[in-house]
Amino acid sequence: MKATCILCNKIDDIDFDSLQAKNLRNRQERLHMCEECRERISKRTEERLATGNFRLFHHKKKKRQLIK
Repeated sequence: MKATCILCNKIDDIDFDSLQAKNLRNRQERLHMCEECRERISKRTEERLATGNFRLFHHKKKKRQLIK
C-alpha cells in the first residue's frame, strides 16, 4: 500500500497487512507521517521541553451539575 506523508509529500510503501495500513484504510481522517518527519518532530519537541519554556496544555473536563 502506498501512503503519502502529510508534511513532505514523500510516498512510502507500507505493508498491506500492517496495523498502520489497516487504520489508514478504515479511517480516512488518519494521516500518515514518514519516519524522518516523525523523528524530526519528536527531536524538536524534546529540545523545547528541555528549555523549560514549553508546556503542554491539557483540556480540563468540566463537571456536569445534575439537575435537581
